[in-house]
Amino acid sequence: MDEAKYLETRNALHGAAELLIAGPQYRRDGTIRLAVAPGGFGGVRLPLSVAGTELVGPSGRAPLSGSYRQLADAAGIAPGAPEGVYAETSGRDLDDEVRVDAEAAAVIADWFALGDAALRRLAPDITPVLWPEHFDLSSTLDEVNFGVSPGDSAHPRPYAYVGPWVRRTGAFWNASFGALRPREQVPTVDRLLEFFEEGRDRAAAGDRSRS
Repeated sequence: MDEAKYLETRNALHGAAELLIAGPQYRRDGTIRLAVAPGGFGGVRLPLSVAGTELVGPSGRAPLSGSYRQLADAAGIAPGAPEGVYAETSGRDLDDEVRVDAEAAAVIADWFALGDAALRRLAPDITPVLWPEHFDLSSTLDEVNFGVSPGDSAHPRPYAYVGPWVRRTGAFWNASFGALRPREQVPTVDRLLEFFEEGRDRAAAGDRSRS
């Protein structure tokens, strides 16, 4: 896949999550939490979602094109990031052009769906959350964050992670925040779950002894 198209799509969808769903939902319902939805993601309270290359809501479906402001007008919502909730943002402005490649959007949607399935198997009583500030899907169990990301400035492609609140040491923990595995190393729900389970066990043991 073209790296530039993937990056543009990832950033565009991050902006949609923050400016079109999380912000309006926070102002209306007091929560920024998003969730995986068919073909993409959506609000947990606000009935608005992204499915592939479309914005889907009560007023119908609209292509993800034009500016965020224009998309918000078409959906009948007041756009904008949730104010005063978090410092890191998508970096997108309301008048930025939204450009979404269908293939890249499908890669991101599939990764979120795979991550959601693995996280629910890891901790059946915990509902995974898609957080708009980092645009990653995660669950927290015993002071350890488990999740999947479509990429960020440090790691531009999809990856899975295990992030203990207290840093662990050992070969398993290969990132500054804990452990990271590119999607290619955890391509199925079973493989991803194995990574999460190993991270859970190593974190509980304090690691080092199993490195």
